[in-house]
Amino acid sequence: MKILIVESCARLGELWQRHLLRQGGDVTYVTTQDAATAHLAQHSVDIIILDLVLAEGSALAVSDYANYRQPDARVIFVTNTSFFSDGSIFAHAGNARAFLPSGTPPEDLVAMVEHYGAVRTAS
Repeated sequence: MKILIVESCARLGELWQRHLLRQGGDVTYVTTQDAATAHLAQHSVDIIILDLVLAEGSALAVSDYANYRQPDARVIFVTNTSFFSDGSIFAHAGNARAFLPSGTPPEDLVAMVEHYGAVRTAS
């Protein structure tokens, strides 16, 4: 499974990357909108773990670009804010499959990735 992590906080991004690598994922970790879109332009992905609030760029722009370039890629949004806590992210991002707090235990995030990766494989 090919996974792209887009997370500004290196501590979190690297933690998630280590957990996903241990489960056999092909994981790329980037920190900005530009790096994410550059990766998506050159590489296919199955799952994108995307922080809703990036230090550089827009998560919704990354999601929109992914939806255009790779419509089968699924996005798991993560955030440490209450923005979109009403679930409206699903109305704004057609490729959104989950919306989790940044503090979600890494093993739970891995389970979500495995679930949505399996859904794609089965389709």
